[in-house]
Amino acid sequence: MDTTQSGILADLPAFSRYLTFSLQSSDELDQCLRELANMVDGENLVIGLGLSLVLELNSDIEGLRQFPAMTTKGLDIPSTPTALWCWIRGSDRGEMFHQSRLLELLLEPTFQLMDCIDSFKFDQNRDLSGYEDGTENPQGDEAISTALVHNRGTGLDGSSFVAVQKWSHDFDTFDAMSTETQDNVIGRHVSDNEEFDEAPESAHVKRSAQENFDPEAFMLRRSMPWAEGLSGGLNFVAFGKTFDAFEAVLNRMSGKEDGIPDALFSFTRPLTGSYFWCPPMKDGALDLSAIKLKI
Repeated sequence: MDTTQSGILADLPAFSRYLTFSLQSSDELDQCLRELANMVDGENLVIGLGLSLVLELNSDIEGLRQFPAMTTKGLDIPSTPTALWCWIRGSDRGEMFHQSRLLELLLEPTFQLMDCIDSFKFDQNRDLSGYEDGTENPQGDEAISTALVHNRGTGLDGSSFVAVQKWSHDFDTFDAMSTETQDNVIGRHVSDNEEFDEAPESAHVKRSAQENFDPEAFMLRRSMPWAEGLSGGLNFVAFGKTFDAFEAVLNRMSGKEDGIPDALFSFTRPLTGSYFWCPPMKDGALDLSAIKLKI
């Protein structure tokens, strides 16, 4: 769709950089967002607005809400909302570094940088655990139907909602597992990515199989591994026409439905959890008319 930030539907880049910002001052907010809108191409730079930012503008985007914090037995899933999310996509880390600096300079002092995560492709589309990620991603027209808002009018059509979580893996725990145990955690064979029928009820594929929900809970996943020093994990990114599919899967993974938590939690935990609305594009710039800003 020509009204969509095209990076949402595009294949994953070699590298990504994710920046989150808090709102520091509303004095020049309108002008700052106009300048940002003209900087965004939607392909190499994808932008998402958080609920606090939309509320500060005295606006409302139906369906945009705060990420739900969850606590179940032995498990905390945090909610860490922020005002602005920027996804820089590219193939040259040096260029991405300088783009990050320009972006921060443009946003100061209205926004303050809160976090910066560098991600990368690993062995095509594998998580650092070695297992393929996003196996059930919809393709083509199904991806468009799944990820993008439709039939809501100008300023909304072509937009998307994105759920973002930074997961940190405990590799010492994971490496101590046998290959059979690791496969049972995921529900697939790491050797060939084949799902097996007799996986435990806690296996990730059984907890999160998107076709097993009513209604089906498909998302367009654009997750990538991250690493810093000797720590690493997955920066989970999932786009949808609403947050409903993501929340349905997260509820089941947490064990809220039947008391069976996803076996993923045996070696990895989310450190963050945020929701954003990704505006559509118009005439080569972000279309912010839905929040009453004209570019």
